[in-house]
Amino acid sequence: MSSFVVSARKYRPITFADVVGQEHVTDTLKNALRNDHLAHAFLFCGPRGVGKTTCARILAKVLNCQNLSADLEPCNTCSSCSSFNENASFNITELDAASNNSVEHIRALIEQVRFQPQQGKYKVFIIDEVHMLSQQAFNAFLKTLEEPPGYAIFILATTEKHKIIPTILSRCQIFDFKRIQAPAMVKHLAGIAQKEGIKAEEDALHIIAQKADGALRDALSIFDRIVSYSGDKVVYDDVINNLNVLDYDYYFRFTDALLIEDLSTVLTLFDEIVQKGFDPDIFINGLAEHFRNILVCKDQQTLTLLETSDNLRERYRLQSQLASNTFLLTALNLANDCDINYRMARNKRLHVEMTLMKMTYINRAISINTNTDSATLPEKKNPEPNGLAPATSISTPESPANVHQNGSTPIIQATENVAQIAVSIAPIQNGTAEKKVEPELFSMPRFKGIEELMADAKAESLTTAAITAKPLTLAALIEAWQTYMSNIEQDTTRSLLQPLVPHLEGVTIVVKVNSGLAESTLRDERGLMGHLRSIFSRNDLVLKIELEKTETTIPKKARPLTNKEKLLTMFEKNPLVKDMTERFGLRFDGE
Repeated sequence: MSSFVVSARKYRPITFADVVGQEHVTDTLKNALRNDHLAHAFLFCGPRGVGKTTCARILAKVLNCQNLSADLEPCNTCSSCSSFNENASFNITELDAASNNSVEHIRALIEQVRFQPQQGKYKVFIIDEVHMLSQQAFNAFLKTLEEPPGYAIFILATTEKHKIIPTILSRCQIFDFKRIQAPAMVKHLAGIAQKEGIKAEEDALHIIAQKADGALRDALSIFDRIVSYSGDKVVYDDVINNLNVLDYDYYFRFTDALLIEDLSTVLTLFDEIVQKGFDPDIFINGLAEHFRNILVCKDQQTLTLLETSDNLRERYRLQSQLASNTFLLTALNLANDCDINYRMARNKRLHVEMTLMKMTYINRAISINTNTDSATLPEKKNPEPNGLAPATSISTPESPANVHQNGSTPIIQATENVAQIAVSIAPIQNGTAEKKVEPELFSMPRFKGIEELMADAKAESLTTAAITAKPLTLAALIEAWQTYMSNIEQDTTRSLLQPLVPHLEGVTIVVKVNSGLAESTLRDERGLMGHLRSIFSRNDLVLKIELEKTETTIPKKARPLTNKEKLLTMFEKNPLVKDMTERFGLRFDGE
């Protein structure tokens, strides 16, 4: 059987000094021990893999250590520390609340509290994942947690503090553990690599630290996996391949191509990334993160926010001198919109490619938006061989092309113009792109407001009406009516409506129909009134439909009910019955 021990266990801290990134907790605990202000119940909460259970175990060892150092660290050599390290201590009890969360388990724990420590001063109870206890278990634990014996210390650990009932929280001294920062994690990984005789690149360790997302235990697990893959060397290429992380170099190359408006390179690089199996959504988020890092590098005060190696930070700083703030903010806006609408897009690859096309022409959109009086743009010194339109020169944050007359940066306006500039392609002649751009190729008309558009439409309609309007007479109305009816495609509708003759009463067109079917069909003919109003240029024309009642009502005879009425009815239908009744002298019984 292999004797290999994972780094998370092999290099687990055994003193407070070994704990990474939680100085605010370890210093407070040391001061409490030094001043004899130790609480009887602690609650350690925070993300996974940041040292909550580790600090609880170290504190438990310190409380019973027989040879404490001057800085209140456990000696790890006395009988108490040795028995704890060997999991044989009777004074320290650990309970996993994830699998022991019932009332019976808590009652068994309370029974152990009744017994004093056999060796040492304190009995320490560590309950991990305490939020998994049931409601009844919490209630059973309340009284003991509030008033335990003087020798009992409770240390609770959890990743979800909000699930713990307030009555438990009020009885504990709460310590919030924070995510471990990438520089501290990189330093710790470098120390472990040195102890193991492994050569590790700084950029590779930074990738591992970023992938761990603040959890040192996850970073150590990733480190072990990379070592198993690459042996005694941890290099950048092996890390990104093993963790399926997109190389930083792609983002730098993308940004360079965007700044010079090289659309072919942008689309080729994106296709290369997709062919490697990376999700377009992951790529667009990574590109947005890259733009954010470039923006951070523009100010020396915010340079510390960049959690990368020194070499990579220098590359960000150099590229930040080429990209303007307007370009970066507009690109971030486009990337954010692409990410928001990615799930609803049917063709997801095309959705991302359209965003990249818009990003390619951001500088040109900015220049057009800020220089509306000028119809030309600066030409590119080296024309693109692929037939693309020449790009504008890369502008800096201080360049006039990126600033309004009042000093503000046209970020929103630039974003709105990107979609129109992204499709500007230089004409190709004889297989090669033209070297010069005609000034009128990039001239942009001034967009009118809604009021101006409505005024122009009204003036155009009045002009047209003055030219083509006909006088509203009955003869002209009948002619226009018949013209429209003859152009109806459906034979049934045409045969039903064409015989109708309209009448004119002022601006009211009166049509008389003799059936309900004709009435409903005429009402459903939506284009009729629009045709007539346009012919006569009269928007006040209205249609009135009158239904004529042509059916005659025939009175019905009452049905005979009595016997006498039935006899009279028989007389009317058959006179022979009446003749027979008179000849034989018959008479009706009811008389």
